[in-house]
Amino acid sequence: MRQCRAVFVLFLASLSLTAQSSRSNHAILDNRLALRDGWALQSSCKVETKGEALATPGFQPKGWYTVSVPTTVFAAQVKHKVFPDPYFGMNLRSVPGVTYPIGSNFSNIPMQQDSPYLVPWWYRKQFVIPAAYRGKTLWLNFHGINYRANIWLNGKQIANSNDVAGAWRTYEFNITDAAKVGAANVLAVQVFSPTDTDLAITFVDWNPTPPDKNMGLFRGVDITTSGPVALRYPTVVSKVDSPANDKAQLTVTAQVKNGTGQPVQGTVKGQIENVEFSQDVELGANESKDVTFTPEQFSQLNFDKPRLWWPRQMGKPELYSLRMEFAVEGKVSDRAETKFGIRQIKSELQAANRRLFSINGKNIMIRGGGWSPDMMLREDPQRMRDELRYVQDMGLNTVRLEGKLETPELFDYADEHGILMMAGWCCCDHWEHWAKWSTADYKIAEQSLRDQIYRLRSHPSLVMWLNGSDNPPPPDVEQTYLKVEQDLLWPNPVVSSATAKPAGFSGQSGVKMTGPYEYVAPSYWLKDQTALDSAHQCNQGGCGGAYGFNTETSMGPAVPPIESIREMLPKDHLWPMDEFWNYHAGGGAFKDLHVFSEALNARFGQATSAEDYAMKSQLQTYEGVRAMYEAYSRNKYQSTGVIQWMLNNAWPSMIWHLYDFYLRPGGGYFGAKKAMEALHPIYGYDDHSIWVVSSQYEDAEGLKLTAKVLNLDMTEKYSQQAKLDAGADSTQKVLTLPEIDGLSSTYFLVLRLEDGTGKLVGSNFYFLSSKPETLDWEKSNWYTTPTSSYADYTALGQLPKVKLGVMHHSERKGDEEITHVTLTNPSKTVALFVRLKATRGKGGEEILPVLWQDNYVSLLPGETRELTAIYGAAELGTARPAIEASGWNVQ
Repeated sequence: MRQCRAVFVLFLASLSLTAQSSRSNHAILDNRLALRDGWALQSSCKVETKGEALATPGFQPKGWYTVSVPTTVFAAQVKHKVFPDPYFGMNLRSVPGVTYPIGSNFSNIPMQQDSPYLVPWWYRKQFVIPAAYRGKTLWLNFHGINYRANIWLNGKQIANSNDVAGAWRTYEFNITDAAKVGAANVLAVQVFSPTDTDLAITFVDWNPTPPDKNMGLFRGVDITTSGPVALRYPTVVSKVDSPANDKAQLTVTAQVKNGTGQPVQGTVKGQIENVEFSQDVELGANESKDVTFTPEQFSQLNFDKPRLWWPRQMGKPELYSLRMEFAVEGKVSDRAETKFGIRQIKSELQAANRRLFSINGKNIMIRGGGWSPDMMLREDPQRMRDELRYVQDMGLNTVRLEGKLETPELFDYADEHGILMMAGWCCCDHWEHWAKWSTADYKIAEQSLRDQIYRLRSHPSLVMWLNGSDNPPPPDVEQTYLKVEQDLLWPNPVVSSATAKPAGFSGQSGVKMTGPYEYVAPSYWLKDQTALDSAHQCNQGGCGGAYGFNTETSMGPAVPPIESIREMLPKDHLWPMDEFWNYHAGGGAFKDLHVFSEALNARFGQATSAEDYAMKSQLQTYEGVRAMYEAYSRNKYQSTGVIQWMLNNAWPSMIWHLYDFYLRPGGGYFGAKKAMEALHPIYGYDDHSIWVVSSQYEDAEGLKLTAKVLNLDMTEKYSQQAKLDAGADSTQKVLTLPEIDGLSSTYFLVLRLEDGTGKLVGSNFYFLSSKPETLDWEKSNWYTTPTSSYADYTALGQLPKVKLGVMHHSERKGDEEITHVTLTNPSKTVALFVRLKATRGKGGEEILPVLWQDNYVSLLPGETRELTAIYGAAELGTARPAIEASGWNVQ
């Protein structure tokens, strides 16, 4: 009780509690009762009643928090305004229990003795089971508990913390005997926070960890019904005869669970469009097993001319429906339905241990970003869809989930829209501290993988599974994992880890994790050309240059636009940069922005304000992100994949994202989008060559490439045209820029790619320096290679101001508003890095999220550009859309 007394003192002044309503809140959907609203939450320090009594209608949870599940404990308190916004400034450091060193990985540190989360917390829910459920088997499902729990229903303990342990496990309990149909039921869950030696959830060095380590019911809870036998996890595994792709062989599998204490005989039936199949099954008392239909046994599962699922970049993500049921004595006991795609994903190790992926017999260059959920694991389906629309808009084809295995909605969206998902375990906490694992840890790890493979295997969007992250698991663990994946018919490649470290059992991974993560010059990606170069050794597998498959890498910080900085920092900490800025950087080696800032000030001139710094940051990040993706694209298939670290952030951050926490796209977003053009002209920082990359899967003939070099004063110093054909999924060198005399210290390269009709199909605009930018390879480490001599772009500060012509009109299509913008540069100088904002009326707030056709654009003298912005019409409210244009030298 000493801990509880300390906690009580800490909370006494700040608690603002809401009494629990006696009315039951739940949603009934067919055979599913969602237990979402009307939960009560309280610390065990304030509850002396035992679980048996808590789980009865007679107990009144007075003074408890009223919450909806899913929620973590801390997220619920934040919603009740017990604490100030933890995402703003350094508010998080004022929360009890947040005393761990700034920038350290809290998942590896024990909670302090006075932490309010060191003790268990109670979740309590009273609800009525519909009378229509009478006579059915009732199943209570927990889709995510962090970390341990004791569970009571109607005064009876149905599970204990020895069995309910593991953040990535799912739980299903047969509650038929304990439940009261047509009457009040009470569920009480005592949740324990994870310790530093648990297989829990970590954010590594991405952002701070919440003080409760995300303890709680962080995923949904529901009750489902069936007859005597339930049917779970229906899945189709497909093989495709490539390259013709005119035949496919399907294997169908599902789990069946006998909910009775008696043997059961029945029939499993399945249907895919007009194709039907069935087999008889016998189940022992309370037995669960997988039932499988193979194309060898069921010839109807051999499909001719199948509609194939493709990533959107390669084709259409076609989906079929699988319907399955289990019948006992002719009566349906349970039904299940799922969508699936007919496709086959393979990978092969090429020379120098480079893993190349193919889909339906066609190679694919993996280009993606690393995903993070919200810091408090709050679920927001609309935000998730908005973020995946950003992924599509940029042209990325893959999202990596490092140990953050999202809700079904994310995978469903990815299936429907052709986005690949690269999933696996996380690094840097107990998940990779194998030498310290207990016997229980081995069991939890195995069951966690089993639960996740069951729920993920049916999704065509899953491109691979990684059994480790920063390290491959030792042979005994890896073999356990591989057996689970084999037993459950995991249909996709399995990679031992995200690094080039060989696994003791399976050998070479075929991928690398060689950084960088901190700022590097744009030339880095092409000048580092091989892992065999002894001068370029950042980690096992070489450095981060454009060869092989780099599972996580970036050009460093991604300072957001000024509006986002103002949202995350107090006014008195906007400038100069201080510990508040640093707190919103990363952890470990990334606790401040000094490397990025040193480069920015040297290359573009000393930043004089937060606004100036933010603008220069967009320019430097655009340049750096574009260079990374372009290098990997140019070098395919010597390079086979690249994952930008990261795609998004768990909280407002100064580092590692392509769009910020407020869903505001900045320079990095549009640098990535430019690099992902389907037909794209590229400048080679290594040898001044000009390449054309095709990321589309059809030939493009009769193209014309135009390259022009302009001085700062717009004097043309070089011009060249070339005709070419671009084959499907190709890359080719078209020309090389010669030595050019009389260049200004900063000059421009303009690339235009037109089709046979003169239509612009690809373009690029580079600012370049006549001063060489050199890298100090000998001082490389795992996260950066220093720049020994910076490019000089300070002359950009001398550009004359430009007053742009800006015209716009809007139209509404369904739920979306489309604003068309016409930009005109009437001046005799370049309008550099023009940023457009759509706002709610003139001077109003920026409309977010928004899909700009292009942004941060540069206009040559006399040039006119037409651009569109697409956003939700509801975001306007009663206002009319307005457009604001700003830029490097825009008045």
